[in-house]
Amino acid sequence: MKLSVVIPARNEAGSIAACVESITAALSEAGIDHEILVIDDASVDGTSAVVNQLAESNDRIHCHRSHYSRGFGLTVRAGLDLYRGDAVAIMMADGSDDPADLVRYHRVLEDGFDCAFGSRFIGGLGRVRDYPQFKLILNRLFNWGIRALFRHGYDDTTNAFKAYRREVIETVQPLLANQFNLTVEMPLKAIVRGHSYGVIPISWHGRSQGTSKLDLREMGSRYLFIVLYVLLERYMSRGDYLRPGTEPESKRHVVRLRPGLRSRGEAAEGSIPRRRRGADSQHP
Repeated sequence: MKLSVVIPARNEAGSIAACVESITAALSEAGIDHEILVIDDASVDGTSAVVNQLAESNDRIHCHRSHYSRGFGLTVRAGLDLYRGDAVAIMMADGSDDPADLVRYHRVLEDGFDCAFGSRFIGGLGRVRDYPQFKLILNRLFNWGIRALFRHGYDDTTNAFKAYRREVIETVQPLLANQFNLTVEMPLKAIVRGHSYGVIPISWHGRSQGTSKLDLREMGSRYLFIVLYVLLERYMSRGDYLRPGTEPESKRHVVRLRPGLRSRGEAAEGSIPRRRRGADSQHP
């Protein structure tokens, strides 16, 4: 399974080289066929030049200027228009995501799940470093609210770092979010429209270079709009947007996996299966 990695980047010249090199090293060491797509969101600090220099010595690395207007969500969507793999992962350009977790995501997808999700909070906050306290409180409250509304058993919906099979990217279209609220739209649509997903513990650390592009003052209403939009679809669309072969209002398994698990047998032995209302999954 070829894995594409989409990295939206705006003014990340200080961190993008280390980020891309660590990803390619981890995937190459694991023997995973891959491509890296850095999508430049109108950077003015030479981000594209840094990536293009890396691409000169590695034909798996590509840099594209976003063909949409500015915005995190639009930049990711530009990458989703261009990727060529069997599956795609979205990672942040600041290096906050662990490439070792990306390798585990690939294993989850190879084990038959449609989506690979991670949680930074399974077992407490030991996997999270340098998360600003105020943002952390808001994160936990918002994710708790999403979990209560959708009853999907997942506690880190807002995290951008996830992986999807190509079929899922086709199913969740059309995407509406132009900003960071895309990080909520994609997983919630995948769940509501009937795709299976495995959840594993992942690590996260705060950036050491550059500045965050997330403005909480601007994003609150946008997040709420997307959550309500998908919630209305779940309860009022009568299954019009479910993937083919999926029955509405049936049951789905959600599986938490330990890091490094490969087979369904191993996952079942050490995981916590949970059933949630929604579309019927074809996988455990």
